[in-house]
Amino acid sequence: MKKYLLLLMVIPLISTFLLIYLWQNDVTPAITYFPEDETLSFNETNTVLELISEKTRDSYEMVWKSRSVSERELYLRQDASLLYSNGQLIGIRSKWKENADTININQTISDEDSNYFQSISFHHGEVHYPDDQIKSIHQMTHDQLYVIDSPGTRLESFKSAETDYEKEWSDLLRHTSEQQLNHHWKQLMRHFNIDENDYRKVPLTNLHKYSTKPLPSFTQAQTSQIIGQLWEGLYKNYILKIPNADNNVNSFIPLVLFDKQKDHLIVLYEWNGQKERLIQQYPDHFQS
Repeated sequence: MKKYLLLLMVIPLISTFLLIYLWQNDVTPAITYFPEDETLSFNETNTVLELISEKTRDSYEMVWKSRSVSERELYLRQDASLLYSNGQLIGIRSKWKENADTININQTISDEDSNYFQSISFHHGEVHYPDDQIKSIHQMTHDQLYVIDSPGTRLESFKSAETDYEKEWSDLLRHTSEQQLNHHWKQLMRHFNIDENDYRKVPLTNLHKYSTKPLPSFTQAQTSQIIGQLWEGLYKNYILKIPNADNNVNSFIPLVLFDKQKDHLIVLYEWNGQKERLIQQYPDHFQS
């Protein structure tokens, strides 16, 4: 009888804690693409990677920052930033605020050895008007940093090679990273039976280039919509789904495949051996 009473007491408690847990893990609003608001823009958007100092003889610290400021306070502001080292994911940060104009993400990273760091951020704002009309604004920013931590030489960092020494190191680090990524992407394309000749391949970290130039065969306005909807899918299916990247998640830079027939795009990625494919159709009128 006592066990029965105890069970009756425990079940409601478990149910309550479960509901609280589910609520806490569902409070983050998704990034949602709405028609773009041509009357508003960002006053400031940036992503910054910067070496701070040598932490010990075998490690160093760097700062990873993302910042955006919209022209005025918006109903919802959201930013997401991803950090990769030699092509491998080492950090995901996202932040949202209601009735705000500014989002700041600031993280100190400890690492060791020579590395090629890349970060891409997506800055988003949701605008609500009195007539229930919803629009949005968005922007991408990117930064990269080469850190040279080699025995017998002083700790050094640079964003683009200016000397023969820096060029030698940047070529080495970038080539090593690209070799590993190309092997990884080919495995994913074979797994999903994708003919790479049917697509234009763009690593996620290069996506920022289409902030100011259109995708082939598309206008800049169409490109902006494709990119906005792409990040909506990435946020829901990649950024929020992948476990904390600080806890040794094995994941590489996703590959975005743009269909040459202007029908759809595919994002290929993997985490801890789990191969994933995100497919997004283009609006019908884009194909005419």
